[in-house]
Amino acid sequence: MSRQQRIMSTTGIYHIMLRGNERKNIFSNRRDKQCFLESVAIKLEQMDFSLYAYCLMDNHVHILLNTREKDLSSIMKGIAVRYAYFFNARYSRVGHVFQDRYKSEAVEDEPYLLAVTRYIHNNPVKAGIVDKPQQYPWSSYKNYVDFEDDKLVDTHFILRLFSDNLKIAVKNFERFSNETDCGEYLDYNDEYEIRSVNDGRIYLEKYLKEKWSGRTLAEALAEDRRGVILDLRTNTKLSVRAIAELLGVNRNVVERTRIG
Repeated sequence: MSRQQRIMSTTGIYHIMLRGNERKNIFSNRRDKQCFLESVAIKLEQMDFSLYAYCLMDNHVHILLNTREKDLSSIMKGIAVRYAYFFNARYSRVGHVFQDRYKSEAVEDEPYLLAVTRYIHNNPVKAGIVDKPQQYPWSSYKNYVDFEDDKLVDTHFILRLFSDNLKIAVKNFERFSNETDCGEYLDYNDEYEIRSVNDGRIYLEKYLKEKWSGRTLAEALAEDRRGVILDLRTNTKLSVRAIAELLGVNRNVVERTRIG
């Protein structure tokens, strides 16, 4: 089957998503995430594109960038190849780290640009990992609201759309980021949404086989209950009640399991 041709953006702005191969995690700890951002920074220096937003989840990444007339495929290949080399070397593994090609959608107007920025920063909130985007350490939200200038994220482009006054712009940006959004964007579970307990059982069986080398659910929960719950909250659309039923734990335990 031939690959679907990418839709080119007339503005040069794209929302991009990278996913772990076979739905596996691509980040295991802080060092992994730092290395990915280093890969982005190196490619940024080489190709001089603009990064507007990012969010690193354990098994996928959201990026919002402006190619500035550079080749998008070259940008993403450079980032992915460098990180995959690091990941495979660190964990003594071979093979693909990312699933197929990256997914991308063209961003053609200002309202959608702002909405997709909000969506990216709220990904951890949607996954039930944190209550507010500012609580998540691995997104560019902090660069916007804490006046952090790390030379990686161009915050000025989007903030200027809210106000020419920086303090007012940040305040308006925060307010906008906390508004309810019912839009549809590139999503990790676009191709397969795990919503039912039965689907959850199938997913959990695969998860235990791959992540825990076929160990039992009881063993996994005894060793890392928080990790098991977070995986289900991040990678499925199961409700708190469904996760509790699936794991045989109190729903309050599931509700309280968040990144601290």
